[in-house]
Amino acid sequence: QVQLVESGGGLVQAGGSLRVSCAASGRTFSGDSMGWFRQAPGKEREFVAAISGSGCSETYAASVKGRFAMSRDNAKNTVYLQMNSLKPEDTAVYYCAARRNTLVANVAARYDYWGQGTQVTVSS
Repeated sequence: QVQLVESGGGLVQAGGSLRVSCAASGRTFSGDSMGWFRQAPGKEREFVAAISGSGCSETYAASVKGRFAMSRDNAKNTVYLQMNSLKPEDTAVYYCAARRNTLVANVAARYDYWGQGTQVTVSS
């Protein structure tokens, strides 16, 4: 059974930092690209970041570029999203996703597996 489990969410003040993690199990994810998406109340789910299966290629949404960094540790089947200079508008549930393809993608429909999400709240 494939599982993606996010952790590390919480409450942080604007300008602060937070790192969320996603641990994968049930299959080998080293060849899969991984992504982070987020959904704020009343809004649609939006792309945040993605990393290729090898970890050599990353892509970011314009709204987080330069502030967020995604990485992966294939030995641990875990991906990370380091979030710096957080803003109140970054408040959302953050979801981890895996895609059975090594190339990055920024469209939710291209991902095959999803976690349950972790809440990130940035106070002003």
